[in-house]
Order: sequence, then structure tokens, then C-alpha cells
Amino acid sequence: MSDLVLKPTPIQDSRHKLVLASGSAIRRKLLENAGLTFSVLSSSVDEEPLKKAGRAEGAPPETVALRLAEAKALSVSCADAFVIGADQMLSCKGDWYDKPADLTAARQQLLSLRGQTHTLHTAVVVCRNGQVLWQHVSEPQLTMRLFSDAFLEAYLAEEGDECLYSVGAYRIEGPGLHLFARMEGDQTAILGLPLLPLLEALREMGVLFS
Repeated sequence: MSDLVLKPTPIQDSRHKLVLASGSAIRRKLLENAGLTFSVLSSSVDEEPLKKAGRAEGAPPETVALRLAEAKALSVSCADAFVIGADQMLSCKGDWYDKPADLTAARQQLLSLRGQTHTLHTAVVVCRNGQVLWQHVSEPQLTMRLFSDAFLEAYLAEEGDECLYSVGAYRIEGPGLHLFARMEGDQTAILGLPLLPLLEALREMGVLFS
């Protein structure tokens, strides 16, 4: 008698279209690794006005991150699709940090974060037909070690412009990991997309099978 071979349970309900409103390669990779099928439609939202408005009213960085994630998701027009928007803010001792404009700015940013603990406010929302269905913020904390100036210069030389594509001027999935002494919190949130709460929300919405 031959062994019974069971087919794997489907992960996703193909009747529901899923869209990622982000051009981030790492966010795309996280969803792909989780086995999801989705389209990518990059958002063209201008972040600076939303950040300036948040600063002017004294909004906390997690609120601004949510506003940015929501704006990106809502900017993608795709009828009946579940659209995922995400954004990330970095704060340290009350200061906000943006993606550095150049390697000089990246150097100054990393020097200011050296030996300090900072927070990544990683927001994700799911929208459908212009309505926000769900939102979440994860706030991992990361402590940079007291790396030497020589190490910093070697790191910047190796990473080059890759430093300019994240709010922290580092990629923990790359050489940026060597900048750190300790990390606390959701690894996927550090990378830019809190995956476990997002997957649970998609299951509750019926996009994924429970």
C-alpha cells in the first residue's frame, strides 16, 4: 500500500488581490518569503509635507509613520484590492532621522547614533477601496556599539550609496549588522515590515486562509 501524500494547505485565497504599495526590495522579499502572491505598485507620495506637518503639531514619530503608511496605501488606485502601505521613522532622544542625502550626512548620522539606543517606528496599514481596514506600529529598539572611526570609514566605503536608502543609514541584512551591540523587537519590523501582525490581519480579513 502506497503512502498517502497530502497536498499542502493553500496559504492565500486567490479571489482576493493583494498589492504592496512600496518599491522597497526588502519588503517585497519578506512577503515573497512568506509565500504570498501580490502585485507591486510603488507610491509617489511626497513624504516631506507630512513630516513637516507632524513636527509642527508635535505629533509623535509613530503617528507620522502611520500617516505616511496610510497615504502611500491610499495613493495606489486598485479596485477591490487589499493594499499594504508601510513606512518607518527613526527617533533617538527626541530627534528624528531621515534617509541621509549623501555619504557625508550618513557619516554624521551614524556618529550621532554611535553608542546610543534608538527606536524604529515601523508602521503598516491595509486599505481597500479608499478605506483603512487595519493599522499597526511596531517599535523595536536598537543599540549601536561604540565602533571606531576607522571602522565607520571602512563601513561607509564598503556600503557606499546603499547607506542612503534607509532611515538609519544601515542595512542589518548586510554589513550594517556590525554597527550594533543589541537589538530588541521584531526582526521583520527592523527590516521595514512587521510581518507577523500583518499576516494575522490578512487572515482575519480572509485574504489568507486561517
